[in-house]
Amino acid sequence: MWAGYAGLFISAFGAATLLPLQSETVLVALLLSGDYSLGWLLAIATLGNVLGSLVNWLLGRSVEHFKERRWFPLSATQLEKARGHYQRWGHWSLWLSWMPVIGDPLTLVAGVMREPLWRFLLIVSLAKAARYAVLAVLTLQWV
Repeated sequence: MWAGYAGLFISAFGAATLLPLQSETVLVALLLSGDYSLGWLLAIATLGNVLGSLVNWLLGRSVEHFKERRWFPLSATQLEKARGHYQRWGHWSLWLSWMPVIGDPLTLVAGVMREPLWRFLLIVSLAKAARYAVLAVLTLQWV
């Protein structure tokens, strides 16, 4: 049973970084199995996803050192565009950190823009927990 929780944590962590992973399918599969605690699933998925976003924030804090590297996941144009959006919307844009495609770069740009860690963690935690909770409710409603 612990392997299911560990797999969810790893997929949630990886999905929050700039890696092309997905945690929602793992969560839904574990929910549908009926073998896992809903509370633990939500807590573990949220924790993994928030910690993955924290990695992005930390990368953003030191992006000036890495942005010219070949492996860096954003082009200079993408980074500037994201920076412009973040300057316009500020920390409110972190409420979209749960969204596919745009959420992960937003957390990286929050680091670039020196968003205070306490506010970053608060908003990102609430946004990602809400996403997993809605997904769980929708999944269990259809079972």
